Amino acid sequence: MDVDDNLPKRADDPLTILRLQDLDPLSVTELQARIAALEAEIARTRAKAEAAVNHRASAEALFKR
Repeated sequence: MDVDDNLPKRADDPLTILRLQDLDPLSVTELQARIAALEAEIARTRAKAEAAVNHRASAEALFKR
């Protein structure tokens, strides 16, 4: 399975646009800022996913009683 299989297929999808952006014109400082922003977005996304899992687990526990 290719990593791209999990990515959205629409050309106007923000992740697709991000992946296709040309990084050549960016300076080292701009690249470092981009990395920091992407790492922050990864952390935010992981927190949201964890909250969703915890919410589901709480709901399932409520109905198992």
